[in-house]
Amino acid sequence: MTIILMIILAAGFLLFSIIKSKKKTVEGLRIARKMLISTFIEVAGVMAIVGLVLAVLPPEVIKQALGGANTALSTFFGALIGTVTIMPAVIAFPLSKSLYVSGAHLVAIAAFLTTLTMVGVATFPIEVKHFGTKFTVIRNSLSFGAALLIALVMGIFL
Repeated sequence: MTIILMIILAAGFLLFSIIKSKKKTVEGLRIARKMLISTFIEVAGVMAIVGLVLAVLPPEVIKQALGGANTALSTFFGALIGTVTIMPAVIAFPLSKSLYVSGAHLVAIAAFLTTLTMVGVATFPIEVKHFGTKFTVIRNSLSFGAALLIALVMGIFL
C-alpha cells in the first residue's frame, strides 16, 4: 500500500512539474537518468566484489567469530562484518536467525544488522564521490559508534 501511495505521489509531483515547466522537468529527468545509470554501475560493481569475498569466506568462520566465548569481541566482529557487507534486509534477517540458531550472540547479531544498514565501507567510494570525503568519514564513524551503542542496548534488553 505504501509503495502504491509513493508512486501516486511521485506521478502527481511529476505532472505538477511538467505543468509548471516542461523544459526544466525534461532536463531534470535527463540528469536523473544519467545519475541512476552511473550509480547502478558503481553499486553493481561493489556488490560483485562483496559477493566474491563472501563466497571465499566460509560461513563457519563467520559463525565462530560471532559466537565466541568473548561476547565483546564477538560483537566487534559482528559490527565489522556488517560494515563491509552489502545485502538486502530480506536476506539479512533470515541470515541473522540462522546465525543465532548456530550459536551467535544476540548482541553480535544486533551489531551486524545495525552496521549493515548504517555503515558503508563497501560503498565508501561512491559516497565520497557524491558527498565528499569529510562528510563520508564523519557519517560512517558516527554510524559505527551508534551501531555499537544500539547493539549494547539490545543486549541489555534481550
